[in-house]
Amino acid sequence: MIMVTGANGSLASLTLQELADRKVPALGGSRTPGDGQRHLDFDAPASLDLTGVSTLVLVSAGYAEDDRVIARHRALLDAAVRDGVVHVIYTSLTRTGDHLGFALAHRVTEDLVKASGLAWTVLRNGLYAELFGALLTWTPDGLESAFGDGALSAVARADLAAVTAIVAGHPAAHTGKTYDLVGDPITAEDVAARLDVTHRTIGLGEYRARLLADEALMPFQPPMLASIATSIRHGLLGNSSPDLDILLDRPLADAVTIAADTAAARRPAAR
Repeated sequence: MIMVTGANGSLASLTLQELADRKVPALGGSRTPGDGQRHLDFDAPASLDLTGVSTLVLVSAGYAEDDRVIARHRALLDAAVRDGVVHVIYTSLTRTGDHLGFALAHRVTEDLVKASGLAWTVLRNGLYAELFGALLTWTPDGLESAFGDGALSAVARADLAAVTAIVAGHPAAHTGKTYDLVGDPITAEDVAARLDVTHRTIGLGEYRARLLADEALMPFQPPMLASIATSIRHGLLGNSSPDLDILLDRPLADAVTIAADTAAARRPAAR
């Protein structure tokens, strides 16, 4: 049986849907399980139950400080070894993402996965096209961001889910493999042009100040978001790789369209 963790999250839920569409039996695991899902709370290691699971899709349990994320992943991997899981697939971060504020937990988890004694596959996911669109800010004159003219090799979340389902359906064919799953580079100017508006670049200092003033953000999020902006702006995330094209059994979604649709949905008049 395949289990996908974080079943109610965006990537995991799409992965489960892809598996269902491909007629591959799979089980979702979640802290707040829905019908047919198994309770799985990474913060309660003694309660973790992976019995009957042969392939574990470990979707990163982010949205916390590094120590907590790594402890969660370690606890799940310990349970996987104990309960007889055969293969673990980890959704990590693109190889050029080491400058990002959330990279450390991914790289440490990759090491934990490889040291677990289980068969493994690492999917190094690029940043979502949806995220790129969501990080563009609307002003009365159009869009603005701290991205400058830097490019991001953005990828549709649905494409990553499809590749995850493909690998999970035939894990033995991908044992010991690390894939870098990125799309074609896009810029903020590309998105603005698609929406027929202008794009204005702001400085990183101004962007960080806005983040720090946003009471809706958790303490670890401003540096994380600032690291995305500076990495895009300075050309660190425009990498290329054939892996997504090779693994995906359909044409890649258009990242500009997805980013533009995401940005358009956030336009004040559209709310």
